[in-house]
Amino acid sequence: MSNAAETNLLLETLRETAHAALEDATALHPRLYRSQDIHQLELRNIFSRDWLCPGRAADIPEPGDYLTHSIVDQPIFVQRGNDDEIRAFANVCRHRMMKLLEGTGSCKRIVCPYHAWTYGLDGNLIGAPHMDRSKAFNKSKISLTPIRVDVWHGWIYVSLDPDAKPVSELLSDFPDFLDFYRMEDYVPVVTQDHVWQTNWKLLAENFIEGYHLPIAHRATVGAGYAADDIEFPENSFENFTLELFRKPPDAVVGNAHPDNTRLTGDWRNTSMLGVIFPCHLIVLAPDHLWYLSLRPKGVGEIHVRFGAALAPEVHATQSDPEAEREKMIALFDSVNAEDRFVVEGIFAGSGAPLTKPGPLSWLEHMLHDFAIYLDSRIGNGER
Repeated sequence: MSNAAETNLLLETLRETAHAALEDATALHPRLYRSQDIHQLELRNIFSRDWLCPGRAADIPEPGDYLTHSIVDQPIFVQRGNDDEIRAFANVCRHRMMKLLEGTGSCKRIVCPYHAWTYGLDGNLIGAPHMDRSKAFNKSKISLTPIRVDVWHGWIYVSLDPDAKPVSELLSDFPDFLDFYRMEDYVPVVTQDHVWQTNWKLLAENFIEGYHLPIAHRATVGAGYAADDIEFPENSFENFTLELFRKPPDAVVGNAHPDNTRLTGDWRNTSMLGVIFPCHLIVLAPDHLWYLSLRPKGVGEIHVRFGAALAPEVHATQSDPEAEREKMIALFDSVNAEDRFVVEGIFAGSGAPLTKPGPLSWLEHMLHDFAIYLDSRIGNGER
């Protein structure tokens, strides 16, 4: 079978999965996780066009603070300006294409490590040594290439698509309970970057279903996860999907702190698990949040950005913040190790010749929503 024929067949199976009723739906065809042609469609129609999340506004609280990221093969950085505005730029010098910034940090000016071309926090070129004899050089006409950036509920999003609708418009139908939590005020605790050997879709799917929690995470966050308490919104949403679940009052984490005056009633022990498509994965609880942001490095390799934060009243009342921070990091290191074991194992299994997709559980409701999203982006092979 030719590559084109196989791709068309895979897209047909995707459409069938997406259009089936949940009770009749199956997991995705295993070749959808391994096909290079499908991967290229995703890079072009999803990652080069949709909004991606490099982190939180709280990660860069002061002027000059920055974080780096990438969109497909485009390195970028996001930085808070002197005017408190958050901007994003191509992380490439306009002189000889040198990468400007690495990791995270803070600087008053962006200085190229190659020839010291220097840019202000607004992206304008403010210095370029020994360029006075070049007729082709006009400092006023050279600046860093801007990247579209948006902030929604404290989350930073970036996109290469100049025509992408604002995030607030795309997520205008998100349930208003987010206002109760005020997650933009949560205090960052940790951000980590990892590389895992799996397909990005497998990690996204794993994150957004609770079916595996009591088994794969029985030693960590799976305790106290009651399937009967899971609630899925009745509406179907185009750009995200979510579920709500409740923790018992005696749970170690997941309940509102006594000083939390924002949440009342059942909301004090209700958490949200969801995804802002394509790959911003969030757990929001009354006392903490954590997230993953995914970037495919290839069919079977992904860059995973992980972050966690505490509700402000929890952070403010810690007697030993550093000890509590280390404790939280240790917990999520264990959770991530459990998930890595699972999703790398599934990717290995997806390449076995006898592998076939099985039926979905009702607890995998969001996997079906994810299939619908994928079909909307790559289902016709072009966009």
